[in-house]
Amino acid sequence: MMERRFQVLPLEGIVSFKTGKLNSNAAKPDGTFPFFTCSQETYRTDSWSFDGEYVLLAGNNAAGIYPLKYFNGKFDAYQRTYAIRSIDQKKLFTRYVYYALRLQLELMKSISTGVATKFLTLTMLNRTQVPVPLLATQRKIAAILSAYDDLIENNLRRIKILEEMAQNLYREWFVKFRFSGHQHARFTDSSLGRIPEEWEVKIMPDAVTIRPALPVPKNEQVPFVSMGSLSETSMLINETEFRPKASGARFQNGDTLFARITPCLENGKTGFVQFLPTSDTVACGSTEFIVLRSKTVCPEYVYLMARSDLFRDNAIKSMSGATGRQRVREECFDQFLLAQPPDAILERFQMATRPQFEMIHSLNRRNQNLRRTRDLLLPKLISGEVDVSALDITIPEEAEA
Repeated sequence: MMERRFQVLPLEGIVSFKTGKLNSNAAKPDGTFPFFTCSQETYRTDSWSFDGEYVLLAGNNAAGIYPLKYFNGKFDAYQRTYAIRSIDQKKLFTRYVYYALRLQLELMKSISTGVATKFLTLTMLNRTQVPVPLLATQRKIAAILSAYDDLIENNLRRIKILEEMAQNLYREWFVKFRFSGHQHARFTDSSLGRIPEEWEVKIMPDAVTIRPALPVPKNEQVPFVSMGSLSETSMLINETEFRPKASGARFQNGDTLFARITPCLENGKTGFVQFLPTSDTVACGSTEFIVLRSKTVCPEYVYLMARSDLFRDNAIKSMSGATGRQRVREECFDQFLLAQPPDAILERFQMATRPQFEMIHSLNRRNQNLRRTRDLLLPKLISGEVDVSALDITIPEEAEA
């Protein structure tokens, strides 16, 4: 039979709350340990202040959307990030707390305080109530849901590797000019330094269309991408919505979305569009996107160029406007030079990178399906609507610790 009545308890007295001590500038791109902040992204740093199994909850957010994460190991945290763990693992399983709190995020959004920035106070969190079934049931619920999360995390690792491979290839071929067959190429002096003789130096607008003109879809729902849908570290575009009227930037599959406003640009928000159903579908998005489209190179080249340090530094140096609302001046692209390779080299590059881009898209679609299934199960398991007490589930050793 189903455990019909899960005991409901406030977090006060069953979990401990600690906060990090670091400022956001403690992030190091190549840091040894995870660094949890109030961002959806997980950064890296060289220090650790926590070691063990914790739930990480952002303590503030401009939109009241509080990132919630689970981690087991050494890490550090931003000063407004809560590190939460069970006081007694024999009564409350920390990984179960993570899933129970996922169902409280909308409530947290509604009760948080603040105007420009929303805050979660310790008093609010202590009063938050969660269902607490028997420990064996908690562990089974966590095991079922974590199986989905483990698959998602494995796919994200594969996505990261694929993107790094593509970026490394771009740097080797088009920055260092160590392309396939470069040993036999003759080089000549140019405004970019030594480049292969058959290559041509161009300003970026001669090779890339900026804000391509596209027709406005009429009398239909239009896919819309917000700034929050872009990742700071990969090409992925998630959480799109549909709007009854086209507005803002317009784009199609194969286009790159480049954030033009601070701090989104500095943080790395850049996306590659490949989620639309057809090549003719037009979508729209934030007015703070600059849409980039291949003219004489290829779509994969444009995205990887937009992710390069040289391209981003050029854009950042051009920014102007009021503090906190600075934007890229598009004339800066006239100052960015690139070496246009022959078509044969571009074709070989695209043959190498397009399958990587397509696999990233495929893995992301799998993750979206996994998340949907997990999120459908989550409330049913936490409420006891789906009974798992009699299931024979092997609990991972990590969970037993």
